[in-house]
Amino acid sequence: MKIGLLGFGTVGSGVYEIVKSTSTCFFDDIEVKKILVKDEKDKVMDIITTDAEEILNDKEIDLVVEVMGGIHPAYEYIMKALKNKKSVVTANKAVVAAYLKEFTKTAYENGVSFEYEASVCGGIPWIKSLEKVKRIDEVTEVYGIFNGTSNFILDNMTKEGYEFQEILKKAQEKGYAESDPSADIDGIDIMRKLLITSSLAFECEVSEKEIDVFGIRNIQKTDIEYFKNINCTVKLIAAGKKYEDKYCAVVEPVIFKNERIEAAVPQNFNIGTIYGKTIGELKFYGQGAGKLPTGNAIVQDIIDIIEAKGKLKERKFEKKLTKDSSLVSGKYYVRINNEEFEKENSDIIERKLENSGNLIYITKKIDCYTMRKTAEKYIKEGIFYARFED
Repeated sequence: MKIGLLGFGTVGSGVYEIVKSTSTCFFDDIEVKKILVKDEKDKVMDIITTDAEEILNDKEIDLVVEVMGGIHPAYEYIMKALKNKKSVVTANKAVVAAYLKEFTKTAYENGVSFEYEASVCGGIPWIKSLEKVKRIDEVTEVYGIFNGTSNFILDNMTKEGYEFQEILKKAQEKGYAESDPSADIDGIDIMRKLLITSSLAFECEVSEKEIDVFGIRNIQKTDIEYFKNINCTVKLIAAGKKYEDKYCAVVEPVIFKNERIEAAVPQNFNIGTIYGKTIGELKFYGQGAGKLPTGNAIVQDIIDIIEAKGKLKERKFEKKLTKDSSLVSGKYYVRINNEEFEKENSDIIERKLENSGNLIYITKKIDCYTMRKTAEKYIKEGIFYARFED
């Protein structure tokens, strides 16, 4: 099988390295024929091009790997490849989250495959495991730590006592966080991964606007100290739940008791949990990002397509589910230095605490949407909240 790589950055070079250096029988028939780069100065091999059409219109290329990132022109390239009857494998969560149903439908109509294992949890076989569970089981819940950068920040704040801005800078120096870290610390990256996961798990079309999102931008050392004093740890969690014809998807900080597995997930590692009606709880742990872990997931998809020998997966997202935020609810920890918060939200407050001069409130049991809407007014004042896991 001849493949074309759209992109040759961290992940693209990882795919190339694995294909060229692995000597198992699965790689006997895999050849990287063309690689797309943006800049002429990056044309360091004969197979490198700056013209995407050389890949998309090449009849010898059977499969395209899209690892450019972003939505455009990735969307246009993927669609053209599929319509030209080329299978596509991608790690691009942004474009998959935006066009999952369209890509899946177009691939099936053209008799080719569209695979996206690497778009969620990097090297962890998350999508394949979810699909395997769904063959005989109804998935009722998915959740986990789906972003290594935010976990690196929270883990080091908890274990080493860093302030948020201090450890964010270290994450940027290590290459875990971008110069603009908004997607990681505001929960946008996790939201996209949750959208993909929930759509597949519940067989419905989930949109970004239906997912409540609150990140860790406003977390402070004083919050971490409070959680440590009650033998708990906070993590940024993606959670999706389904009950009958209703579902809920939310990204928010969650407070776990220290004996929970999630509390112990270190550094930039990920963990994902699937609940099935008959199988119960399954957990998957490993590297959620990086050159070789993500490259590994992409190459696994390529091998799966080769082994399928033209047999296609028909994924459908046709179930009509209604959003019900009450499916994800609990008591919340809220820190906000504004006396008006108590007056304006007395109906949801259970008790008031004070810690190092900060006003801390524990709410009554409320749903995730109510908490997010309540917090919106106080974002610029540095409000931080986290849900206590039952």
